[in-house]
Amino acid sequence: MNDTISTGPWESWIRSTGADSARGRGIYVHVPYCSSRCGYCDFNTYTPLEIDVAASEYVSLALGEIDLASDLWTGRGIDTIFIGGGTPTLLDTAEIAAIIARIDERFGLNGHVEITVEANPDSVDAASLAALRDAGVSRISFGVQSLSPHVLAVLDRTHTPGRSLAAISEARDAGFEHASADLIYATPGESDSDLEASVRGVLAEGVDHVSAYSLIVEPGTRLAGQVQRGEIPTVDDDIAASRYQLMDSILVEHGFDWYEVSNWSKPGGECRHNLGYWRGDDWWAIGPGAHGHLHTGERALRWWNVKYPARYAQRIGAGSPPVAEWEELDAATMRLEQVMLGLRLREGIDRGLVGDERQGGLDDLVQRGWVSIHEDRVRLTDAGRLLADAVIRELT
Repeated sequence: MNDTISTGPWESWIRSTGADSARGRGIYVHVPYCSSRCGYCDFNTYTPLEIDVAASEYVSLALGEIDLASDLWTGRGIDTIFIGGGTPTLLDTAEIAAIIARIDERFGLNGHVEITVEANPDSVDAASLAALRDAGVSRISFGVQSLSPHVLAVLDRTHTPGRSLAAISEARDAGFEHASADLIYATPGESDSDLEASVRGVLAEGVDHVSAYSLIVEPGTRLAGQVQRGEIPTVDDDIAASRYQLMDSILVEHGFDWYEVSNWSKPGGECRHNLGYWRGDDWWAIGPGAHGHLHTGERALRWWNVKYPARYAQRIGAGSPPVAEWEELDAATMRLEQVMLGLRLREGIDRGLVGDERQGGLDDLVQRGWVSIHEDRVRLTDAGRLLADAVIRELT
């Protein structure tokens, strides 16, 4: 990756984006710190022993990048902020508040702005959650993953099931409008009853949103090494499908509905920031390795920041945008991505996005019962949700 490229052409492109666009505008802030590394994780995150940029220094760098961004991306205010990681709540709540305040100062926050912060259950307490709420955070997303101790052990999670439940309760007491729980299912050693207890447990504490993902063994992770050595069995696809259906049935029973293949909420509890990703809205990237996406007319631009915090610090310190590389998306590529991302949503896609050469395949998918078409909207069926990747491949 080239970390010394001239950002001049990229800056010119940014300045040409349509400030009057009706698309949603979001900002993603990546906080690359974790107290320890989970065995399954391949995100751009670092433990204290792996990083030479202190968390307190990172905050000043992020504020600097926000200033640089506001000089380039002018126009309407911000609809959503998502502070993710890593573990953003390893920062002091005052530091998170400072990031939010600087975005407001430099961009302006639109009415009913959604501000999400990710948290590990053991990285917050009642006082810090109350402080986050006072800072304007409206949505908290907890990395619960499971409420079964032996499953948490396989995943190398540091919190206990009791701490997860207590954190959700404390968030509700602090007055958060929305609380979400992330779950991982089909972990080797997990049973149906383990998953059911996890889902029912977080629902009983009052979350209005659940994100759930089948465990993926990512190359290069500690988990991948354990699987290769035969210490942990591989993830079983049939078990994963069965667990997905079990989870879905429990969530529906409690008044939730899916709005994206891996996300369920009560009415009004959807994550608006993530919907912006799936709908192809505009968002700015803050932090090492973060990805941004903007439109102008019939084109779109995607870019990503330098990955390593030390290089990120050098760029910001020099007053230069920390962009590593970028690419321009033409109309055909944008349409392809609309299909790939839009099909994951309950709202589906307009049939016109499916190319003429794929219409026969679309009809075949209807016959198989994997998609339905109503008023020219193509949507996944319940059976199709289990095969979403195959459906998308067929239509792209």
